[in-house]
Amino acid sequence: MQQKKQLQIGHSDFKSFVEANGYFVDKTLLIQEVIDAPFQVLVIPRPRRFGKSLNLSMLKYYFDIRGKDNLFKDYKIWQSGTKYKGERGKFPVIHISLKNGKALNFEDGRDGIYKAIIDVYREYAWLQEEDHLDKAEKEQFNAILGKIATSKDYEAALKTLSDFLFRYFGEKVYILFDEYDAPIHAAFNHGFYPEMIALMQSLMGNTFKDNIYLQKGVITGILRIAKESIFSDLNNPGIFTLLSTTFEDKFGFTTSEVKELLTNFEMIEDYEEVKKWYDGYTFGKAQHIYNPWSIVNYIALREDGFKTYWVNTSADELIKSRLLAKESESLREGVEKLIKGEVFREFIHENITFSDFHEDSELFWSLLVFAGYLSPVKKHGYNEFELKIPNFEIKILFKSIVMDWFKKVIKIRQMTLKSMTRCLVSNQMEEFERYFRQIMSDTFSYFDIHTEPERVYQAYLLGLLGIMSDDYIIKSNREAGKGRYDILLLPRTSNKYGVIFELKQLDTKSSDKEIKIALEDALEQIRERAYAQELEAHQIIKRIEVAVGFQGKEIHLKWKSFN
Repeated sequence: MQQKKQLQIGHSDFKSFVEANGYFVDKTLLIQEVIDAPFQVLVIPRPRRFGKSLNLSMLKYYFDIRGKDNLFKDYKIWQSGTKYKGERGKFPVIHISLKNGKALNFEDGRDGIYKAIIDVYREYAWLQEEDHLDKAEKEQFNAILGKIATSKDYEAALKTLSDFLFRYFGEKVYILFDEYDAPIHAAFNHGFYPEMIALMQSLMGNTFKDNIYLQKGVITGILRIAKESIFSDLNNPGIFTLLSTTFEDKFGFTTSEVKELLTNFEMIEDYEEVKKWYDGYTFGKAQHIYNPWSIVNYIALREDGFKTYWVNTSADELIKSRLLAKESESLREGVEKLIKGEVFREFIHENITFSDFHEDSELFWSLLVFAGYLSPVKKHGYNEFELKIPNFEIKILFKSIVMDWFKKVIKIRQMTLKSMTRCLVSNQMEEFERYFRQIMSDTFSYFDIHTEPERVYQAYLLGLLGIMSDDYIIKSNREAGKGRYDILLLPRTSNKYGVIFELKQLDTKSSDKEIKIALEDALEQIRERAYAQELEAHQIIKRIEVAVGFQGKEIHLKWKSFN
């Protein structure tokens, strides 16, 4: 009886995966598409944890000339014809990942990239013993291994190794380049972006441009980094983002693959809930692509129930920092619409330009699409799409980010409120005005006002002043003297200032002179209608009379103090 295949979570080495009897969702027809692609260099960005590293490892073991065992006889590629069988085990392969190029500073990032190159050279260290290399080439090889080569040597090292391998095996080389953009993301987040771009431009150009020893190159990452010329020097590479139909079903799981997986592990009854949580991606024209990382983790940890497995792998600093930024209100409004299930329509740029990222909000939505946080569900014209949150897992993520923002706003607001009220009750009115303006600017939306704006302003100010309730009795719209005041702060001890507010809505077109007259009239109204009588009845001698004019989100203040 054949042994049941097991999940192998976290394995990205195809050979180890197969030899451990791991359950492999058959993506071997990717090999056929790579062979048939007319481009010498293929750039295939996909979201993290969607099978890029395992697929690249699969390509390595298929093409590698050193491979003795046929790991593919039970998979689809082996039924694809003699053309593709003839390519197995035919070429030298250079396989490199830049995941260790992520760092907090340029020096560590550069050293991580150089270490990845050194690891590739170690794999072929036996070349030093061969007569195919002359004395100078062996010294160069040793310098790279010994970490004493120049930057120029390291940046040309993969092309140099291509030359060595071609001369030894008599065949051109496959270069498989994984997580090429990992160092660039880190550099952008930590402030050494220009230096890293220059390094990557040199490395990628040296490796892929006019490399006469290159059979094909396959480059994977999350984004296509454009404009900074990382790929501009390459000889017309094929770029296949998740908007492309080529390779559309080779990363992530299809519906049939998910059902087969669940059936194998006797969990098919969970399908509808699995679909709700982890389905929803659209790659090219292929709809209902599932997040593979979340699927296999759910199967492995079924007793723990449905969770946000994918978003817990590593928080995307760039997305979170952008959404949590103070000036990103429109972005957060867009996210809130998406959380409510509304359609959001945006142009998607396949070439991400980090240098323009903070100035161009459209790039933010593009980043969310290519990083796997949004799915393009319907196209309108040239690269304009209806976007949606793909599934329940990602909706939870966005809700948590929005809640983080609210908590941040509330924390800042509480600190500012305490400072504002402290200044008010100590008659530091200039400082009170400054804090009041800040709070209004940061947290009050004029567009929420539809009817009775003065009531909205009054309710809002009452909410702000609620923090003072331990020391003050806060009253509004009460009769006093000859009328009704808007807001009155009655101190619980007689040695503190009492405060009377009179609020006025100002026309948005009011001139400075008109605003000044309106505020003076408000102060006069407090005096004429004797609103201070209630304070006097409680033996409150010190008071501040404040006229507040609201002009949209703008506020205008005038006050008088009595000691």
